[in-house]
Amino acid sequence: MSKLEELIQKLCPNGVKYRTVGDICNICRGVVMSKDFIRDNVGAYPVYSSQTENNGELGKINTYSFDGEYLTWTTDGANAGSVFYRNGKFSVTNVCGVLEMKDNNISAKFLFYVLQTSVKPYVNKGMGNPKLMSNVMARVKVPVPPIEVQEEIVRILDKFTELTAELTAELTAELTARKKQYEFYRDQLLSFNGINDTTNNRTGGGYNNLLNCQVKWVRLGNIATITRGGNFQKKDFCSDGVACIHYGQIYTKYDLYTNRTFTFIPKNVADKSKKAVPNDIVMAVTSENIEDVCKCVAWLGNEDIAVSGHTAIIHHNQNAKYLSYFFHTKMFFEQKRKYAHGTKVIEVTPNKLEDIIIPIPSLENQASIVDILDKFHSLVTDISEGLPAEIEARQKQYEYYRDKLLTFEEIAQ
Repeated sequence: MSKLEELIQKLCPNGVKYRTVGDICNICRGVVMSKDFIRDNVGAYPVYSSQTENNGELGKINTYSFDGEYLTWTTDGANAGSVFYRNGKFSVTNVCGVLEMKDNNISAKFLFYVLQTSVKPYVNKGMGNPKLMSNVMARVKVPVPPIEVQEEIVRILDKFTELTAELTAELTAELTARKKQYEFYRDQLLSFNGINDTTNNRTGGGYNNLLNCQVKWVRLGNIATITRGGNFQKKDFCSDGVACIHYGQIYTKYDLYTNRTFTFIPKNVADKSKKAVPNDIVMAVTSENIEDVCKCVAWLGNEDIAVSGHTAIIHHNQNAKYLSYFFHTKMFFEQKRKYAHGTKVIEVTPNKLEDIIIPIPSLENQASIVDILDKFHSLVTDISEGLPAEIEARQKQYEYYRDKLLTFEEIAQ
């Protein structure tokens, strides 16, 4: 029998009392705090908001509103109901609530673990943004076993959380290393000793000696016709119709190439839209940052597809996958940086893309390069797909174990 089982058998064999959060905690809300205020008052004390990245931290300022052991939760938005354990000096914005323990017989850390499961049914998803407001949080019922039981459960879950985090870090580190190796190999293979003039042929060096490959450096505009996409929006999506690619999907759904789309639009809308034909490159030419702008996907399907605005359609007679690989290299990045403009929205206009200098080996050698990079890319992709699955499996295992530990019979008050 484990220590936890012994404690339960000794202290609460028939179950435990359940109490509401409002009964065991003081509840308050955060305050409105603009990004400008945070920027102008930089200090040592964290400000937490609605995001879950970086433990919810929005920034650091030179004052604080809370000092000690508290729980916070997100009240509004997509992350409504996300609960965090805080211990120290901090502030929260108006989309967060704060719980302060008012009963010494209840562990804040124990309540943190309980609420991770208990609040889910109380989140109001409604018609607008999900919400978990203070008056609703106050009604959430939680089990309250003896403090000795609480502390043992916290000890077990803290250790399990630590082990899960270590495994996730190891898997992520492996993926990062493989990606860097792939990117280095890809950039070396496609560098061909750097940009030459637009008329001379030369034999590539480094990894390209393996291919004994001659290349010609040309303006993209000399081998391709570049046009703007346009004339449909997300609201036009339907379950069946003409295949389409929306520029936002290039950032979120597509890899380097594809032979199928995720969405469709009605034929009457498609008839008025710009089209990409098989072997074209579809490139997103607006983004919020310089890193993502000009991300592209090669269309390898058998039919013409509609393409949304904020894109460039690159029509050419080269190997589409070869071009797509090149458009993800460091060499291309350094060139697009020169043509990118804007502050909040970064854009590279299609006519500027025509001046990009690109190495063009023979189609046969393009195919050989693609074959090598496909194998390397496949390895990284397999790891990328396997990593989230492994992390999800560990998370589900953790949640199952946590929920089993926190399940108690309720006894009469």
